[in-house]
Amino acid sequence: MTRLLFVCGRNRWRSPTAEAVFARYEGIETQSAGVGKDAETPVSAEAIEWADLILVMEPGHKEKLTRDFGALLRSKRVVVLGIPDEYRFMQPELIALLEERVGRILGLPDAR
Repeated sequence: MTRLLFVCGRNRWRSPTAEAVFARYEGIETQSAGVGKDAETPVSAEAIEWADLILVMEPGHKEKLTRDFGALLRSKRVVVLGIPDEYRFMQPELIALLEERVGRILGLPDAR
């Protein structure tokens, strides 16, 4: 089982979409969180420890994680997906981007 933690700013649109999309894949467990003070689900030490791979939407999210959880991230792989904050929850264009980029990282056979 591969555990994926998806992170965006407020945990309202991008990371919850990624969590929902990849939870459907066999052999993958997902969680999502946000780095902002007003995040629906703030990133926690427990979530970082739980994750096998941390996927953030923007470089600034990785910077905030490193600042706040640097010691915990030493043994973790953190990947920046490069997905801007211009999509709504479960928007088809967002789903397509996520499937392409995360699929490529995970080596999924149907990755675009």
